[in-house]
Amino acid sequence: MALAALRPHRDDVRIAVGGLLGGVLLWTLGMRPREPAEAFVLWRASWAPLVPLAVTAACELLRRTRPRTGLLLGTAALPLDTVTVGSVVTVVLYTDLMYAAVLYGSPATARRMPWITGMLTVLGGVVPAAVGRDPQWLLLGVGVGVVAFAPAATGWVVRNHRDAAEAARLRAEQTALLAEVDRTQAVTAERARMARELHDLVAGHLSAIAIHSTAALSLDDPRTTKEALAVIRENSVEGLAEMRRLIGVLRADSADRAPAAIPTLDGLAALVEGARANGLDVRLDAGQGEVPAPVGLAAYRIVQESLTNALKHAAEGPVEVRLHRRDDSLDIRVTSPYRAGDTPRAPGSGAGIAGMRERAALLGGVLEAGPESARWTVRTTLPLAEGDSA
Repeated sequence: MALAALRPHRDDVRIAVGGLLGGVLLWTLGMRPREPAEAFVLWRASWAPLVPLAVTAACELLRRTRPRTGLLLGTAALPLDTVTVGSVVTVVLYTDLMYAAVLYGSPATARRMPWITGMLTVLGGVVPAAVGRDPQWLLLGVGVGVVAFAPAATGWVVRNHRDAAEAARLRAEQTALLAEVDRTQAVTAERARMARELHDLVAGHLSAIAIHSTAALSLDDPRTTKEALAVIRENSVEGLAEMRRLIGVLRADSADRAPAAIPTLDGLAALVEGARANGLDVRLDAGQGEVPAPVGLAAYRIVQESLTNALKHAAEGPVEVRLHRRDDSLDIRVTSPYRAGDTPRAPGSGAGIAGMRERAALLGGVLEAGPESARWTVRTTLPLAEGDSA
């Protein structure tokens, strides 16, 4: 990994080779910015311009991997080029090193280089002109600006655009990720809700069918068998009706249909009558007072599941259902006879109590279920304020 990080980019290799060959070609053709007789030319050997040219070309190999090092070496080679007849290619390669140092360097280097080169541009033109009292010295500042400040400023602008584009890309990816998380959570929540609805709708009817079919098979009594078959048929019809209602909610074209009726506390009397028809001795005390629709639905389902559990597990005796509306909450209490070690009359999945707890928790309420003085007690408190906002 470290060797790969130090390996020059192939485009940098092309720039270095192309710059070196171009400079050698211009040197071969005798194209140079200065003549050997000029005062600034201190190194008059014909091959002298090739030395700074080779150094700056080699620095191009570092323009991405070590941009700051490449710029420092190129800066050291540039004065060497000024004391020879010079090469235009060396200057061009140096401007690219300055541009690359800002574009690929550290954030600190990118911030400082435009300011440093800008100050050098001003000082390089103003100070010599003031000292020498010759306006022509201002051209030196222009040269510094072209060679150093202009590439640094260009690199700064390009870097800002690149960083902005990268930030926009990351924001888009984050938005897409959050949207996917929200979608997954929504699907999971909807599946859990439908699982609770399906369990509450079907479990009671199927439990009654299982219990009465067992009685019909175990007792050789035509009258008992006929009564059991009547209960089985009634629960089968009601279960199918509930399933059709649930399927209608799930269908894609359900928007074209009339909305399905949502169970409320007003339906508790009919629910209790159905439980009595299945053989339970149920006593209902529903109290008085209106509650929000989400609270009413949750209370109905909790009572429904509690009666289903009583049908499957309760011992002989009365089942009591009590609801009490307070100023800020609805209290539900369902008790049934309980004897430890009794065998259930119908198999269960164990999801009933968990589903009731989920319903209560969604509204900010609590649910407790367990044996209490020889009776199985389901105690629930549902806040009414949470129901208004649910």
